[in-house]
Amino acid sequence: MQQEDEINLLDLLIVLLKRKRLIMAVTFGIALVTAIISLLMPPIYRAETRILPPQTSSSSALGMLSALSGEVGLAGAIGIKTPSDLYAGLLKSNTVLDRIIERFKLMELYKQKYLMDTRKSLLDNIDIAVDSKSGIITLSVDDKDPVRAADMANAFVDELRKLTRGLAITEASQRRLFFEEELKNTKLNLMKTEEEFRRLQERTGAIKVEEQAKAIIEGIADLRAQIAAKEVELKVMRTYSTPNNPDLQKAEEALRAMKAELKKLEEKGGKNPDPLIPTGRLPEVGIEYIRKLRDLKYNETLYELLTKAYEAARLDEARDAVIIQVVDKAIPPDKRAKPKRTLMVIVATFVGFFLSVFIAFILEWRNRALENSEDRKRLDAIKSYLRFTLPFNKR
Repeated sequence: MQQEDEINLLDLLIVLLKRKRLIMAVTFGIALVTAIISLLMPPIYRAETRILPPQTSSSSALGMLSALSGEVGLAGAIGIKTPSDLYAGLLKSNTVLDRIIERFKLMELYKQKYLMDTRKSLLDNIDIAVDSKSGIITLSVDDKDPVRAADMANAFVDELRKLTRGLAITEASQRRLFFEEELKNTKLNLMKTEEEFRRLQERTGAIKVEEQAKAIIEGIADLRAQIAAKEVELKVMRTYSTPNNPDLQKAEEALRAMKAELKKLEEKGGKNPDPLIPTGRLPEVGIEYIRKLRDLKYNETLYELLTKAYEAARLDEARDAVIIQVVDKAIPPDKRAKPKRTLMVIVATFVGFFLSVFIAFILEWRNRALENSEDRKRLDAIKSYLRFTLPFNKR
């Protein structure tokens, strides 16, 4: 068995030596062609820039709203680190790509007729990598011109900053938009109640309500405003927290307690849930005046609470938003990134060598098959089948 293995190895060596000219010709021929192609290929330069996206944002607006509503502040209860993958995805968005295409006239440069094809060509020439430990984003741009490659890499960062200014990416931005919408609705309700109260005064004249009734009504209005503020706070918390969050459960319990207290106060004066003082002792106009005054106080207090929460969220957004720091600015590279000529020639040499060895063994097998009568019959049979199938395939 060992002798047969040695004979087989010697046979292989004999084949290689017999076809050495073919092997050398094919190997060096492929290597030479690859070297010529690599020299004809235009040099590609790679410019890199590294950026650090915004980090963890705060929740001081939620803390402000909680404090104003009479509860413990929730500052820091919801802290979300903006993932670097989000900003890496924004760099590949059509909005950013289209601005880069327009800025550097890439449709003409890449010789593309359609914008979609130009985007694909641009994506093929950029690479975005995110460091999982530090969160630093590395953006690489390949181009034939080293200066243009650096300018395009830096332009991506500029366009990312412009895009993030118009998006509510951070927690503070989302809270600011939420409070802004609530503030608009509350302002409209306040203006409506003010106008109704003014028309009532013009129609009936000023009515002096007892100081005790005023205090009770203002207390109910304040409590209702606190309930409304707590409901707004819960809406914000539910966008970031799960139902099992202890702070969320605590806030929901506080809201239920305030609603129970409000219900107790409103039912104190009798079966009618609106006025505190028994209605039989108040004239009809006085009841209407008390109701308008209560609605006015309620909307004023709610507007004040939401205004303070909105300002706090706006300050958070100004502090946290659009803080995209450039760690390394892209500079024109002085060394080409592609083509890697040496590597191409080495790989082509190995490929050419193995291909030539394969061809050498195929030729040796063919010669031996022709010398063997049985193998020659098999080859003739294969040829006959090929002659039969080729015309059939053409049909």
